[in-house]
Amino acid sequence: MIDVKRRAFAAAALAGVLLVAGCGSGGTGSGDATSPTDPANVSGEITVLTNRTDLVTDGSMDRYAAEFRKVYPKVTVKFQGITDYEGEVKIRMNSDEYGDVLLIPQVVAKADYPKFFAPLGEQAELSRTYSFTDYGSVGGKVYGIASFGAANGFVYNKDVWKQAGVTAWPTTPEQFLDALRKIKATGVTPYYTNYKDGWPLSSWSNVVGSVSCDAKANDRLATTEPWAAGTDLTVGDSLLFDIVKEKLAEPDPTTTNWEDSKGQIATGKIGTMWLGSWAVSQLQDAAKKAGKDPSVIGYLPFPAQSGGRFCSVVSPDKLYGINIHSKHKPAARAWVDWVLHKSGYAETAQAVSTVKGAAAPAALTGYTEAGVTYVELSQADAVKVTAIDNASEIGLTKADYRQKMIDIARGAAKGDLPAYLGDLNKRWTAAAKTVG
Repeated sequence: MIDVKRRAFAAAALAGVLLVAGCGSGGTGSGDATSPTDPANVSGEITVLTNRTDLVTDGSMDRYAAEFRKVYPKVTVKFQGITDYEGEVKIRMNSDEYGDVLLIPQVVAKADYPKFFAPLGEQAELSRTYSFTDYGSVGGKVYGIASFGAANGFVYNKDVWKQAGVTAWPTTPEQFLDALRKIKATGVTPYYTNYKDGWPLSSWSNVVGSVSCDAKANDRLATTEPWAAGTDLTVGDSLLFDIVKEKLAEPDPTTTNWEDSKGQIATGKIGTMWLGSWAVSQLQDAAKKAGKDPSVIGYLPFPAQSGGRFCSVVSPDKLYGINIHSKHKPAARAWVDWVLHKSGYAETAQAVSTVKGAAAPAALTGYTEAGVTYVELSQADAVKVTAIDNASEIGLTKADYRQKMIDIARGAAKGDLPAYLGDLNKRWTAAAKTVG
């Protein structure tokens, strides 16, 4: 599972469980990692490398390995917990010793996947089975398969909203603000930014595609001004700015605490937070611990409609990759396949399964009933968009630019929203001219 404190797009509780690293030195340096067909012919020892040290300690990892071994009796799975996963794995990748299977670190450029990871199959074929194959494909071959996916929206306390007299999902940003105003009148903190932890703010970039219901919304960032009037980012950032400016969020965002916020929303001290759908199960668990009915935690889409329908981008979490130097590629691929198809972990975590046709998680029952449209963003120009973002030093997947925006909104920094968004556009446009 991924440590959600460090994961910007969150969806993350599942991923770190499934990080696998190899035991041997050296490796083949070549060869595909195709799915084995006969468990009896698969053998070897693989070490699971995870940042969820708690799951190693409490035995959860061993229980998954035991179930896996029932299918692959000749494969041994061992575990090692790593606190700083991204940092340590990045260093390990300077050698051949970075495991048999791992969740691909964010620092690895997509174009470099073939240098480090074995091909898992042709995209044309694997895309019939798995969602999000665009994210892990280079030159028509897949080098990473998404661990799971998550929809995007607001987690909210149903009782808090009901007590404020709000029973219908807002369909516009102004209706949403009005709902928060009504909640504030009851004495409850309407919205919680999680400003200090930072990573929840970066998830606001998932409004791209959710507002416009446009699968090509991310690609368009490569050729347009992202914060022009009416764009998805402008609509989303303006709503966040107005929430803070109208004092509909916590009084001092510099003192927020993610772990505490889970208990606060579960017990009705907080009304709403923007998070991936992966968070629903965590907040429901927090409600149980507080002696509350877990069903008090609901999930609603961004307050915008296209053609009379709500939309929500479904994004992948980290990708499973298999070390190109691995001496145990069949065993490594067997583990990945088992985790995705047989472990049941996506269902337990209420994550969106990467496997096409799988049932929607319980967390998204409301979305299903309301007919929310799911949008999987095209990645045709993703490399260029990332290059522009890096050159501009804005950081669409980082917290910094929205933290500054919140500082402006609460009067802790000079400026206003139009000027700030205008400056972001200037930086983006200048960076775009430097990217081929």
